[in-house]
Amino acid sequence: SCSSVMSCPTSLLLLLIGIYGPCSGFKICAFNIQNFDAIKSANYRVMHTLTKVVSRCDICLLQEVKDLQGKATKALLGRLNRYSTRYDDQYHYKYVASGGLGRTPEDQEQYVYLYRNETVELTDRYQYADKKEGGVDAFSRDPFVVRFQAKETVIGDFALIPLHTTASDAIKEIDKLYDVFEEIKRKWNTEKVMFLGAFNAGCGHMTRQDKANIRLFSNPGFFWLIGDKVDTTVGDHTSCAYDRIVVHGQPFLKAIKPYSARVFNIAKEYKLSKEMVLEVSDHFPVEVELKTKSSGQLQAQVQPLLLIAVSVITYVLHILPSTSVL
Repeated sequence: SCSSVMSCPTSLLLLLIGIYGPCSGFKICAFNIQNFDAIKSANYRVMHTLTKVVSRCDICLLQEVKDLQGKATKALLGRLNRYSTRYDDQYHYKYVASGGLGRTPEDQEQYVYLYRNETVELTDRYQYADKKEGGVDAFSRDPFVVRFQAKETVIGDFALIPLHTTASDAIKEIDKLYDVFEEIKRKWNTEKVMFLGAFNAGCGHMTRQDKANIRLFSNPGFFWLIGDKVDTTVGDHTSCAYDRIVVHGQPFLKAIKPYSARVFNIAKEYKLSKEMVLEVSDHFPVEVELKTKSSGQLQAQVQPLLLIAVSVITYVLHILPSTSVL
């Protein structure tokens, strides 16, 4: 029994929303998986956790992949598809990867996108080439930009621009994303762009004063979905919003499921110790959901019914006699 008359409708409303509420959206994730190479891919615990994380996403950007031979990425893809067949039996994943990116031969990383073949189609890719103003690279790892078509989403077609900065150059690199945006806008004739990755956009690497020098803050039309106060780090001694998701334009913002941008805390979600999480990465994944056409239609159909149901339940409970029947 409910503890009070007023708590019953609330409980029933939550139950009804759980049963009839809008479908989950189309999930885009970004995860810095810290030195992911052949040795790390041989660790069963790491691969099991990575598989569970990525299997929740329609698209997942991986950073700090050090796998020029492709063995570690293919091993993860194989596990992902076996996992999906066993537990889901509806999704099959593909991947697209950049070449090695970095300023020295010893520091070569890749951007890797894993995506569901059934829900999204890769339509284009572009390796941005830094203009090297004054002979200096702005980016440590030039963005590997991809374009996707997701027909069931409200936004439909969009581009993803990834970035994993070097912490000491974070402000310069994040600002330079504006030039990448301008180039993609001209090249693909689209402004539906999402920026995502380990920006190092927090703590001492980016202060409130620094924002004046970053065009993704100072220019209108860019929406930072992961806020400054969020902690995307695993360690006990850091609380920094290093990993971010940013979208351009009101149409893209309106196509985002409200309040869906968040950190996915794998320690809490999977009940893992801090040590086990740190085996995977010192970052948590970040994610956001896009609205789908079907969830929007369902929400429009269901919401009036929910309101009527709750009104009726509330009315009935209020007119019932308060004394118990013997």
